Amino acid sequence: MKIVVAPWLRPALTMATVCLLAAPVLARADADLDKALANPNNWAMQAGDMQNHRYSPLKQINKSNVGKMQVAWMFSTGVLRGHEGAPLVIGDTMYIVSPFPNKVFALDVDTQKIKWRYEPKQDAAVIPQMCCDTVNRGLAFGGNKIFLQQADSTLVALDANTGKVVWSVKNGDPKLGAVNTNAPHVFKDKVITGISGGEWGVRGYITAYDMNTGKQVWRAYSTGPDQEMLMDPEKTMTWTDGAMKPVGADSSIKSWEGDQWKIGGGTTWGWYSYDKNLNLLYYGSGNPSTWNPAQRKGDNKWSMTIFARDLDTGMAKWVFQMTPWDQWDYDGVNEMILADINVKGKPTKALVHFDRNGFGYTLDRVTGALLVAQKYDPAVNWATNVDMKTGRPVVVKKYAPGENGTDFNNKGICPAALGSKDEQPASFDPQTKRFYVPTNHVCMDYEPFQIEYTAGQPYVGATLSMFPAPGGNTMGNFIAWDAGTGKIVQSKPEKFSVWSGALTTAGGIACYGTLEGYLKCVDSNDINKELFKFKTPSGVIGNVFTYQHKGKQYIGVYSGIGGWAGIGMAAGLEKPQEGLGAVGGYHELADYTNLGGSLTVFALPQT
Repeated sequence: MKIVVAPWLRPALTMATVCLLAAPVLARADADLDKALANPNNWAMQAGDMQNHRYSPLKQINKSNVGKMQVAWMFSTGVLRGHEGAPLVIGDTMYIVSPFPNKVFALDVDTQKIKWRYEPKQDAAVIPQMCCDTVNRGLAFGGNKIFLQQADSTLVALDANTGKVVWSVKNGDPKLGAVNTNAPHVFKDKVITGISGGEWGVRGYITAYDMNTGKQVWRAYSTGPDQEMLMDPEKTMTWTDGAMKPVGADSSIKSWEGDQWKIGGGTTWGWYSYDKNLNLLYYGSGNPSTWNPAQRKGDNKWSMTIFARDLDTGMAKWVFQMTPWDQWDYDGVNEMILADINVKGKPTKALVHFDRNGFGYTLDRVTGALLVAQKYDPAVNWATNVDMKTGRPVVVKKYAPGENGTDFNNKGICPAALGSKDEQPASFDPQTKRFYVPTNHVCMDYEPFQIEYTAGQPYVGATLSMFPAPGGNTMGNFIAWDAGTGKIVQSKPEKFSVWSGALTTAGGIACYGTLEGYLKCVDSNDINKELFKFKTPSGVIGNVFTYQHKGKQYIGVYSGIGGWAGIGMAAGLEKPQEGLGAVGGYHELADYTNLGGSLTVFALPQT
């Protein structure tokens, strides 16, 4: 087989690269995962599917009877930190993971007996290297294996039947701040995982490992030389002057001052989605480092970016940067939801993304063309709008820390650094064609300061204070969104940010959790019609999921306060500006909930 290599790629050519370029011939779909996903009784991926819909066709529990739900059973993880993500359910087994130290439990869903458990021996020194709590966003399944991405960056494959280690590989160096909080994802024969550590100056990347052997197939960086980002200057496209055009040579390096890109962030700790027909993997990159924008003037490409990559080679087909020269920590890691919807009256293979910056984006997922960009929280004030020709936000100088200089306190910026939505994933309901979005309604004061990079030490460079958006005391909303027009259809206010992933079902319900600890279900056609409400043992930052076993449907969610919003309680912080400003913003949480770490599963009563 003859392989012709483009000149720009030759400096990085190795035998591994040759294998990578030949990979499309060898890649195969995973039969175990495909079979599990085809059965609606399972919850076989973190989003329930590869498109990040977080929707279930189950309807035994529906809008007419959900109010009758009762607790079916509970399980304690034995860990008192933030519990994000959700369990997996495949057949008669549920797979649960805890925050650090990342205990894994396989439970019999009939009896709740522990079939097996796995507790990795991780160095506790990794804990202070983790920004914003020691969370883990969940497990992955494929090839009769359970995949765990440990906090210390070790990716582990466990036998799904026994819990025995099949293989493990180191994904980064935690001593440099390269830790992990994301859930790995299985697509075809590959395990996809990212990296955390943007607040430590970690240069972000995403990696594909062979599902069966653990061998690295490809790795693509967010910043730097074209060959290390797996970008073709002539074929990788981006939105420019109202059309898709090539990114050009050295697109990233040219947008940074000096070698700042080497410690430039752009980490990848969010969610991933996959279009089988296009063979494209979608994900977002995070904030540039440092948080003091004066130290890295320029667009800082390709931080804050949506990537579409060929799954087999990792090559970037197109990119779209939401927030050039980020001055607010508006990470772009939130989920990419792949949905076939009408956009401005035209049937479209869309990608819908609710960015931390407060704008809801609808793109053509085939080409990367920008179609819609509108605010999904009316409090957003740092930019007036997105210029649809350039794709760039129109920034308000009053709320631009980079424009106003180091050591200047920029007051009243909306949203706060944790965004109008953080990692908590939205849901798409194919029946209503709406997106159900958990949001933050929070603003901040932001004062950047000069900071020097030291390997393995925090590299933030800003002091923050957070508070509710003007006009009330509510800090969150649960909204229904029309991505075809970029409009809020309905909005349901909540006292605190809604930091739980949403679930919609064919039963006409939308469910989510609250930081006080409630699981709530509402009518998907009228989200202000609350149908169910139950107080779980701790605040909910986990993602609601559902499954069916022996003809009975269940709905469940983790409770365990923590994450960025709950870091004060989770880590015992007290000073208002600790936790990057969240401690003061969410100080009232302690009046409503307490630490915990448990799973609560609900069902209809026996008839």
